[in-house]
Amino acid sequence: VQLQASGGGSVQAGGPLRLSCAASGRTLSSYAMGWFRQAVGKEREFVASIRQNTLTSYAGSVKGRFTISRDNAKTTMYLQMNSLKPEDTAVYYCAAGPRGLIMSASQMGSSYENWGQGTQVTVSS
Repeated sequence: VQLQASGGGSVQAGGPLRLSCAASGRTLSSYAMGWFRQAVGKEREFVASIRQNTLTSYAGSVKGRFTISRDNAKTTMYLQMNSLKPEDTAVYYCAAGPRGLIMSASQMGSSYENWGQGTQVTVSS
């Protein structure tokens, strides 16, 4: 499956932004999906995952502010980001992996086989 992330941009702290990840080749229901991010000078980190349509998992730093969802009919995954903070600034990547991932595995980048190209999110204070 090929993934295309979009929706990044520049926003003031406290504002919202919604990222999209469009898939081509196969429907999203065949995959566990995740969002990861990488800030300058830092390692890639887990943000959120969604498995079997409804099972979601979030990094502690974004829980309560970010919401992951997907529309299998439109083959698109979303990341709604609210109350953004400067520390959320990073390149955000979407990824697709085996449908049967357990929660702990869904939080590891190495579990995912397909990655999008990344979209930049910049939050200013």
